[in-house]
Amino acid sequence: MKLGLIVNPIAGMGGKVGLKGTDNVLPEAVARGAEPVASRRAVEFLQKLNFETDRATIDVLTCPNIMGENEAKTAKFPAIILPMKVDKETTAEDTKIAVRLMVKANTDLIVFVGGDGTAIDILNALGKSDPIPVLGVPSGVKMYSGIFAVNPADAVDVAVAFAEKRAEITEFEIMDSDETAIRSDVFAVRLHGLMKGPLIPQHMQGSKELSLDTLDEKDNQNAIAKFIVEQMLPNATYILGPGTTVERLAEQLGVKKTLLGVDIYSRDKVVLDANEKQIIENVEDWNNAWIVVSPIGHQGILLGRGNQQISANIIKRVGKERIIVAATKTKLRDIEGNILRVDTGDMETDKMLRGYIRVFTDYREWLLVQVQ
Repeated sequence: MKLGLIVNPIAGMGGKVGLKGTDNVLPEAVARGAEPVASRRAVEFLQKLNFETDRATIDVLTCPNIMGENEAKTAKFPAIILPMKVDKETTAEDTKIAVRLMVKANTDLIVFVGGDGTAIDILNALGKSDPIPVLGVPSGVKMYSGIFAVNPADAVDVAVAFAEKRAEITEFEIMDSDETAIRSDVFAVRLHGLMKGPLIPQHMQGSKELSLDTLDEKDNQNAIAKFIVEQMLPNATYILGPGTTVERLAEQLGVKKTLLGVDIYSRDKVVLDANEKQIIENVEDWNNAWIVVSPIGHQGILLGRGNQQISANIIKRVGKERIIVAATKTKLRDIEGNILRVDTGDMETDKMLRGYIRVFTDYREWLLVQVQ
């Protein structure tokens, strides 16, 4: 099998630093201390691919330098380098050129390491008629498209299943958000098209499902918020994740909340739209710090999508026992597989979070839900 690998080197750099994406803000992300994410994710993918398969059965074609070649060398995975030029600063056009070269080389499967923006670039380069399937290794900030595996390890499982002809080929929604609007706390997402890819259930994240805006849903959110508020400790610090359910909690506390950001609440005061560094600076006692999050609709991803400010470093300091999960009954019912997922970028943290976690679903009601 010929596997084409494309790495978007800047994907995901805006996450921990609180920029909610990297489009058009790379210099600011770097100034805030952002570090590359995609390279490490690509190496994880290649290392597991090397372990899981006989390399003689899979030829990897990739881009020069920081778009794949460097990662292949780090993972000690022999790769064929595409005849294209890659500068220190890459563009969407580089991705499109790589796709065209992979089509010309009769590649069987294109694997990309990036986010929704990279998926759109590949969709545009392939056009409507090309049959080459695509698989995403998540490395962006939000990733609302269904083309992504849950994490690099799951991506390898899907790629191997495809090579062994065990994977169903289906069409995935390719979605993207307006990052400029999201930075202004306005949720704006649209469908760009459909792209073919291999499907192995439980290994793919699925598309994000928009939250319901009904009276019943709001009543359920308010009931959950009331229940959580009644249990909150007066001197504790609460790290509030994004989403409407957590926003209802802030409303009951009488403070503002950024709908799409991470905020810090303590002693009736709030730090809005905090990044990883600000969270660490503002938490005085990690033994009395709590995280409040709600899973992404349909995907069921709890940590690692749109809330990377709550990094693995912070999660380890807080501990699993002080993570408060809130989800309405409808949201929980519609999560594929009825399981929650985490993808913090740190395997040790992901392992710590596995098992069962308590999810508040109504006033004085909760369920134990498995985290995979």
